[in-house]
Amino acid sequence: MNILYILTAILLLGILVTVHEFGHFIAARSCGIAVSEFAIGFGPKLFSRVSKKSGTRFSLRLIPMGGFCAFIGEDDVEGKEQNDPRAFPRQAVWKRMITVLMGPGMNFLLALVVCVGFLWIGGLPLVDTVITEVTAGSPAEAAGFQSGDVPLRVNGVDIGSGSTEAFTAAISAWDGGEPLAITVLRNGEEQTLSVTPFFDTELNRYRLGCLVQGAYRTDEGGAMVLRPCSFPEALSGSWNTCVNAGGTILQALRALVTTGEGFEDTSGPIGIISIVSQEVRTGGLEAFINLLAVISINLGIMNLLPIPGLDGSRFLFLVLEAIRRKPIPQKKEAAVNLVGMGLLFAFILFISARDVLRLFQ
Repeated sequence: MNILYILTAILLLGILVTVHEFGHFIAARSCGIAVSEFAIGFGPKLFSRVSKKSGTRFSLRLIPMGGFCAFIGEDDVEGKEQNDPRAFPRQAVWKRMITVLMGPGMNFLLALVVCVGFLWIGGLPLVDTVITEVTAGSPAEAAGFQSGDVPLRVNGVDIGSGSTEAFTAAISAWDGGEPLAITVLRNGEEQTLSVTPFFDTELNRYRLGCLVQGAYRTDEGGAMVLRPCSFPEALSGSWNTCVNAGGTILQALRALVTTGEGFEDTSGPIGIISIVSQEVRTGGLEAFINLLAVISINLGIMNLLPIPGLDGSRFLFLVLEAIRRKPIPQKKEAAVNLVGMGLLFAFILFISARDVLRLFQ
């Protein structure tokens, strides 16, 4: 079973790499740029086929830790392919920009599509508004509210699943007349409590004197209860999930660069495979989907960094070319990318060696 989870983790990385490189490939073909080879993995070829239509070699290689999409004329420092009208350097700058950016772009799109599909088919988790604390001497205490109560309705109006905002808004909208009739779920039974809110001058609204927060509803076995959702709901929920994940990754990256915080938790391909296999073993398909989305977003963001050898660096060279109105000499660009790739591979080897040592600790 351990081998199965490891293979599942390798499959996840393979999907991410394939989608990333396919983004480059489809953009290049659409822009008239010839692709000499589209490869998944590194090292010796396990399978290889040349397309009769385009001349592109499609190959599957031994080490499933990456891949590449090689364009004709790319890093051609000797100028052997410069006369080919399909060569990468001969295309308009905007076409090359699109081709470079489509790799990370496909990673972002993959994360969104996977999340939308998972939520649309599986449903959204039901989230309850739960009273977590009742202030002493407050109207809520006088009315008999208790920690753990789940508000369901205010004056007979459903406040919605997990909508703490709806509950707060219903209290704030009180007109100062009759006391509010709030129905709560307590120990599996519904109870209706009568309460008169007080006006908080600091917050400029009516309050009960209790704290509420959202909590996932679970069944007797502890599993989250899901509800069917529409496509717009799935799209909105997935968008928010992806944006939040991207924000968290950027914050972690900023902390890593500025203070070094999180360096000890940085993992390479081996560490990622270990983490994914462990998470999938305990979390199943949901964990696989979640990790696929998060790592895909992470891969997209990392590739946009202006590090020589990555897509971000190539895009930066194209921006400079657009500003200067002439390309950066290919020998200089190739040298920068070569040095950058060397340092990047050295860093990956260092991280991977540390990941291997952790496996035996």
